[in-house]
Amino acid sequence: MKRNVIETVLGAVVLAVAFLFLAFSYSSASIGSTDGYEVRARFSSIGGLGVGDKVVISGVKVGQVSRIELDIDTYLADVFLDIGHEYKLPDDTAAFISSESLLGGLYMQLEPGASDEMIEVGGVINYTQAPQNLEQLLGQFIFNLQGDEEEK
Repeated sequence: MKRNVIETVLGAVVLAVAFLFLAFSYSSASIGSTDGYEVRARFSSIGGLGVGDKVVISGVKVGQVSRIELDIDTYLADVFLDIGHEYKLPDDTAAFISSESLLGGLYMQLEPGASDEMIEVGGVINYTQAPQNLEQLLGQFIFNLQGDEEEK
C-alpha cells in the first residue's frame, strides 16, 4: 500500500511540473494576439507561411500572421497581419515572405516606404513579393549548367 501512495504522489508531482512547463512555454512563445490592428497583403504564393508566423521590420517583431484565406475571385492568397498598435505603416510599405534559414521557417518582412499617408485599420499592403522556391531555383541552375555543357 505504501508503494501505491508514493507512486501516486510522484505522478502528481510530474503532472504539476509538466503543467508549469506548458504554462511557461505558452507565455514565452508570444502566441496570443498583439492587441494591434489588422492589415491585409495579397500574394500569388505563400510557400509554407502559416498562422502565427512573425511579422518583422528591420529584424524587430512588430506583429504576427493572424489568418490566411484564398480569394475565390482572383485565386490570390490573402494574408492578414496583426500589427502592434504602436507601429504605423506608410501606405507604400512592401511585404516580403522571407526564409529564416535554409532548413525552413518563414516569416513576413515589411519594408516601410516614405509616404506621409498611413495604412488604415483593415487596409491593404499593395506591394508584395512571394517567397523564392529553392527547388525551382536549383532546377533552373542545373538545367542552365547542362545547356552550357551542350554548347561546348
